[in-house]
Amino acid sequence: MAAAGSGRRLCTVPERAKLHMALAIYQFGYSGNHIIFQAALNMGVSKLVLPLYRNSIAVLLLFPFAYVLEKKDRPPLTISFLIQFFLLGLVGIAFNHLSYMLGLNYTRPTFASAIENSVPAVTFLLATLFRLEQVRLDRRDGKAKVLGTLASVSGASIITLYKGPVIYSPSSSATHLNQIICYPALMQRTQKIGSWVASIVSYTAYAGVFERDSNAWQVHSVGELLCILYAGVVSSGIAFAIQIWVVDKAGPVFFSLYLPIQTMLVAIMAALRLGEEFYLGGVIGALLIIMGLYLVVWGKNEERKLGNDEFESLSHKGMCSSQSSLVQTLLTAS
Repeated sequence: MAAAGSGRRLCTVPERAKLHMALAIYQFGYSGNHIIFQAALNMGVSKLVLPLYRNSIAVLLLFPFAYVLEKKDRPPLTISFLIQFFLLGLVGIAFNHLSYMLGLNYTRPTFASAIENSVPAVTFLLATLFRLEQVRLDRRDGKAKVLGTLASVSGASIITLYKGPVIYSPSSSATHLNQIICYPALMQRTQKIGSWVASIVSYTAYAGVFERDSNAWQVHSVGELLCILYAGVVSSGIAFAIQIWVVDKAGPVFFSLYLPIQTMLVAIMAALRLGEEFYLGGVIGALLIIMGLYLVVWGKNEERKLGNDEFESLSHKGMCSSQSSLVQTLLTAS
């Protein structure tokens, strides 16, 4: 009875509220990903082996759900799909995760999280350069997208090139909390499973060639095991399942609006768990990136609204002209 009552209460929650709750969970879970990876690198976990274990765990976790829940909807595995899975796994997951791990080894979790906020603006810039996106500088949406792109690129440049004075330094005792605790949770899509399988093949080949030390493939402590489990279960499992669900329900614009929250959470976690200091340059850069993100997202949203208004206006004009033509024809006939 209690379970049925709680199920009914969940059903009465508005769809928009569910989306906001899901995104809040996603941001908390994925914010921990940056801290967990930094802790794993501090423990000496191999930069090549960790992503391989992470994606292997995600496949083992999500394959049963993808098989059972999407058994009827799953398209047949054609050569075209296999090639797409391989390219997506190679570029979108394998190279992506590997580059992230190599970069995190030389930077800080806050830096990695802040740079992620510039992705929508940089994507827009590349799409414009390759003529996949049109910019109308005579309209407010076009100006917002250009200003947002400039702000994001400027913010990323400031974070990279300018450190500035320390504006916050946690107590030295906080730096002893490096061996951090990890959390968990589960679900996903057939396409993601296919790309993860392809990424595992790519990682295995790459790690097998460049990571010859057998000691690097072993898990030496409970802390390392917890980090690997968190990365596989939360970062590559639950987080991406939530991301796909939210994008499917509300679109990518709504999803990207929550990205700046991740930067704030990572900064707090890094200060509390890793004893990371806050620098003026990092704060200024992060604020510019967040401002740029919102400008680009607002511009895209405004462009869509203006496009819909123009379409409705043209449809209305076409309807009016057809009606006037019909009236004129009837008058002539009479």
